[in-house]
Amino acid sequence: MTDRTSTPLLSVENLSVSFDTVNGPRAAVQDLSFDIFAGETLAIVGESGSGKSVTALSILKLIEREGGRIDNGRIAFRRDEDSVLDLAVSSEAQLQRIRGNSISMIFQEPMSALNPVLTIGDQICETLVRHRRLSANEALREARDLLDRVRLSDPDRRLLQYPHELSGGMRQRVMIAMALACSPRLLIADEPTTALDVTIQAGILDLIRELQQKSGTAVIFITHDMGVVAEMADRVVVMRHGEMVETAETVALFRQPRAPYTRELLNAVPKLGSGAPVYAAAKSMTGMPDSDTHAGPAEETVLEVKNLVTRFPVRKGLLRRLVARVHAVEDVSFILRAGETLGLVGESGSGKSTIGRSVLKLVEPESGHILFGGKDLVPLTRRHMRPIRRDLQMIFQDPYASLNPRMSVAELVTEPLFIHTALSHRERRDRAAELLARVRLPADSIDRYPHQFSGGQRQRICIARALSSKPKIIVADEAVSALDVSVQAEVIDLMQELQRQDGIAYLFISHDIAVIEKMSHRVAVLDQGRIVEIGTTDAVLQHPRHDYTRQLLDAVPIADPRCRRVRTSVQQIERKNPIRPIGHKPSPLAYQSIGTDHRVLTA
Repeated sequence: MTDRTSTPLLSVENLSVSFDTVNGPRAAVQDLSFDIFAGETLAIVGESGSGKSVTALSILKLIEREGGRIDNGRIAFRRDEDSVLDLAVSSEAQLQRIRGNSISMIFQEPMSALNPVLTIGDQICETLVRHRRLSANEALREARDLLDRVRLSDPDRRLLQYPHELSGGMRQRVMIAMALACSPRLLIADEPTTALDVTIQAGILDLIRELQQKSGTAVIFITHDMGVVAEMADRVVVMRHGEMVETAETVALFRQPRAPYTRELLNAVPKLGSGAPVYAAAKSMTGMPDSDTHAGPAEETVLEVKNLVTRFPVRKGLLRRLVARVHAVEDVSFILRAGETLGLVGESGSGKSTIGRSVLKLVEPESGHILFGGKDLVPLTRRHMRPIRRDLQMIFQDPYASLNPRMSVAELVTEPLFIHTALSHRERRDRAAELLARVRLPADSIDRYPHQFSGGQRQRICIARALSSKPKIIVADEAVSALDVSVQAEVIDLMQELQRQDGIAYLFISHDIAVIEKMSHRVAVLDQGRIVEIGTTDAVLQHPRHDYTRQLLDAVPIADPRCRRVRTSVQQIERKNPIRPIGHKPSPLAYQSIGTDHRVLTA
């Protein structure tokens, strides 16, 4: 229990932060004050661009590296009983002793926070050697243990890999491992579970709680996931436009929010069990096409995937000898109809993103068929794929990495039009302005650059770009995971509106099962690259038949602090290793039909 009669571990008093722009200084945080005590969890919530991340970066005085400036305020950190340090005016030497040691931070975008030229092991060991004075061998052993604690499969191999070789969820867990390395007194977690599936998220939240119980670590939790807030936070600070609009104990805030904006946030939270959309052209749909089933009229099916297999080589040694393969996707089959959304859900590393990339030929499948417009895309070369790409677009998982930092938003959004159409510069710019308005970005965004936006705003730019060429299929890889709940609801409504108007089909990849339910007509649950259950959304989520599907549903956080529960079962889920020796032949998959629209893996 937090003792709030004691001295706060951190006191932020009248903090104001601004950025210089061509139109003069722009206030990002204004007159913000709050305290946090040892062992307490304080959640900071609000829309993208509300100042949450700016506040976090200001505490460690990292905001200056992002072009920001602390104009006013005091950030008092209690190093021990007799020593208080004002971080706002501390020297760089003082801050270097604090960062990563007494105060750690889990950054919002792991790909941009991790060094791309250093291995994962080198980056974790650097912190351990610098702050805990461990030897190289001791640091390596500790790094392996940290990766094991955050449930990364095959930690010995991960230590030797580079950030680009890991999925978004895996990179996020590496960041969490680095932040926990020195058992900090204060942990600042900026969207730490955004890229994680629900089972890994539940395990990470348990890990943070365990750290708090053992060492009294205080946690500032910045998130847009109100289920996580309800599960973790003791108190909540609600921000909007850089100002605090409300602060309260978590139970009181959820029970009786006082500010209208807080009520809007809570009302926008997607709730599991709210029901799925109804497919407008719903007929007899079958998730696993085979010789005994009929997929419906041919003109309705825009994509058919048959027995898709995608594997990646594992090489070792000086000569990079092939020693094994990663079985990322194994014998996956499904259909996608015009105007339909198929949701793909599963743990990080289950093959969701690889399926999406394989469908677009961004990675080469090993075998199988991908039928689009009467053509099998698998044997096509890059040159033959180019004209098809106008109809097949993708919203990538990492918005920062997928946007060219040297291109303006107008150029980024209309890049597909520049490649695939003969529209003039003015016509493309008009189209960019229209799309930016539809994804709720201000008009002056059109001439700005990616680094000038928050993570959620960058994701909206990616969504606008994918829509620009009016494709038939969009593969949305965690398309709304970086968005706060109010904007997330609006973007989902926008995607569904465009689907109704233009008949766009979505392959919707997400770890958020409540969002999957809200967006998808059908759901495929993936484990180890295999579909373990597929069917209509209501059938799969309301009446799950596979044990793995039940485990995923049990791990979903509930946006009600009165429903907190200890999820010991989540930590017992077996961690899977997708690496198989050369020549390994997986056993054939067999499915049981549960009614017309529901199939479950039996072997």
